[in-house]
Amino acid sequence: CIWIVLSTKFCAFFPITSGTVRTLTVDDRLPKSNFQLSKGDSVLIPFYNLVHNTQHWSIDPESFAPERVLDGDKNYHPYALFPFGSGHRQCIVQALARFELKVIIARMLQQVTFGDGGPKVNSGGTLTGLTMQPKHVGVTIGFS
Repeated sequence: CIWIVLSTKFCAFFPITSGTVRTLTVDDRLPKSNFQLSKGDSVLIPFYNLVHNTQHWSIDPESFAPERVLDGDKNYHPYALFPFGSGHRQCIVQALARFELKVIIARMLQQVTFGDGGPKVNSGGTLTGLTMQPKHVGVTIGFS
């Protein structure tokens, strides 16, 4: 249960990069606008914008809502949430990354307790550069 919540929140809703660029190998058109794209054009796929777009989620994408994953928010497009990419360029070590996250979570839960740092500390937002990270995150940590 905690694995699902944490992996989705951190892998998907806070992607490590804001997006990726792909170069088209054939001419194409955008389906809704009918905008013409030509072979050789560069196309930005904005991961962060996709997962935070309210058109894709019935639950507010800015809120921490475990029920989005546990109950299955079925309102989203399949490509609105793909933390490891998709198709032939998807991350080849995603199984290892998921396994490592499970091991880390299991070990941490055996030895530490976490508490909320409070609303003043956890004011939200992100810092965007080469990678993306939460702007303000505050927790209290207790060791057993």
